[in-house]
Amino acid sequence: MSTLFRILRYTARYRWRTLLALMLAVSGTLLVVVMPMSLKTFMDDIIPNKKFDAILPASLVVIAAIALRQVIFTARTLSNSAFEQVVVHDLRRELYDKIQRLPMRWFDNQPTGDIMTRVGSDVPAIEKVIVDTIDQALSGLLQFSIVLGYLLSLHPGLTAVTLAPMPLIAVATWIYSRRNEARYKAASEAGSALHSMLHDNIAGIRQIKAYTVEPEELLRFDRFSAGVRQAQLNVAKANAFTWPAVSWIAESGIVAMMAASAYWILKGEMEVGTLGAFLISWGYLFDPLSRIGPLTQTFVGGVVSGKRVFSILDLHDEVNLTEGLRPEHLHGHVRFENVSFSYAEKAPTVGSINLEALPGQTIALVGPTGAGKSTLLNLLTRFYECDEGRILMDGIPLTELSKEWLRDHIGYVTQESFLFNASVRENLLLAKPGATEDELWDALRAANADGFVSLLEQGLDTITGERGTRLSGGERQRLSIARALLKNPPILLLDEATSAVDNTTEKLIQQALDRLRSHRTSFVIAHRLSTVRDAHRICVLEHGHVVESGRHEELIARGGLYARLCATGFPEQKTLPVEPQNQK
Repeated sequence: MSTLFRILRYTARYRWRTLLALMLAVSGTLLVVVMPMSLKTFMDDIIPNKKFDAILPASLVVIAAIALRQVIFTARTLSNSAFEQVVVHDLRRELYDKIQRLPMRWFDNQPTGDIMTRVGSDVPAIEKVIVDTIDQALSGLLQFSIVLGYLLSLHPGLTAVTLAPMPLIAVATWIYSRRNEARYKAASEAGSALHSMLHDNIAGIRQIKAYTVEPEELLRFDRFSAGVRQAQLNVAKANAFTWPAVSWIAESGIVAMMAASAYWILKGEMEVGTLGAFLISWGYLFDPLSRIGPLTQTFVGGVVSGKRVFSILDLHDEVNLTEGLRPEHLHGHVRFENVSFSYAEKAPTVGSINLEALPGQTIALVGPTGAGKSTLLNLLTRFYECDEGRILMDGIPLTELSKEWLRDHIGYVTQESFLFNASVRENLLLAKPGATEDELWDALRAANADGFVSLLEQGLDTITGERGTRLSGGERQRLSIARALLKNPPILLLDEATSAVDNTTEKLIQQALDRLRSHRTSFVIAHRLSTVRDAHRICVLEHGHVVESGRHEELIARGGLYARLCATGFPEQKTLPVEPQNQK
């Protein structure tokens, strides 16, 4: 119930829309008694007394009442549709905003498909609770009360007989709501699991095709889909047994009502018109009860969805996302002091890291896979927080700086150059939303990307495809560099920015990187000797520790890990296959 009340509290945000929906529901509901009142008048007054002149006026009153009720119904439909879309948009926006402000650790453990389900499916389910409560539940309760009051004024005894099934209906509904929340939860979680699996397979479709595992993946999809099917069937079974039973109980009241009224009419204690009014009123009286099934399903499903959405909204935001110091200038003096960090409760990913970068220096990070190189960049951007030690930026601990400010002053070019499924222009403008056309082309020229962009069919307005799949790897990388150049940050992070490209493309990227690193403090992760040879200092990591540090010539002379990497690990002298351009 607490979740349901929390959902309904959202109506406080939309007071006028809520009031309008309620007024339309009330005004339409008040007209339901016109029909039974008119029927009673016809049967007990107009027909017995042969009032021919009263037939047309009485009929016109009923027709006008029905027409007015339909006009109100149309207005309710339009108003509620607009109300629904406003609620869905605002709640979905609030949830998405919250997701963006959550720490990276949360995303590490949350399947993408599950997040998509909460935004795309759970939010509309919550909205249905809000709108249906106003439009269906409250109007139904009001309709029931109005008709009940009218029937009591006609014949209290017959009203009591008519309402005899009510306690049984209430008990059946209560049992349903108590027992079926778990079924709805299982159905929702099964749907999320299916969406997660589908998201992964679509993202990895090249791997599936490359390894020809389509039959195996179809079987895996079938298992997930069968889980959704079974969960939905469990919900359907409960509905199939509960609501027909409720309808049988409710309709049994008609038989009891007719039997009792026949008895009182035969005894001369009730008029026939009263029976006619009761027969028509029964439909209006039990119409709200007929909504109990769909409404209960909506409420139970909405409560389950509400718990899933609120479980995210109740999470704590990323610490210092907007709060913290915002110095006027950043010179780029970075210092790691005894920094340790672990992604999980096990041996530290990096431990006791001490290194320093003076303004304008380039620090190269090399070492075997898993040595902790990328982790240092993640700590520097505060995607993750140090477990021990601290990182200083111009002498200020990172924990005292606003993350938003810090990231605004850092350019990050990753190994996998991520491009959104948008135009080249839109991908570049992420770095500087107000950039002019000249600034965009200047950044492209500096990144050696202007040549291929100018040859694209729509130039800057060419759609890059999901994750930039309409471009080659080298082209995506150069666009990422152009984006970093456009941002013009004082600190630059390069995570294997020239990996997996051919030698010709590497030279173009290397020239762009040289321009990008100029006059900036740079941290470079690379597996190519040419990328790190000219660094001011090279830090060699192994098992999360800095085991060597110095310039290229010094480390070669020592004959340690770096020298062995240069001899065997850097593939600079190897010939790589030329990467096709503009591959689909």
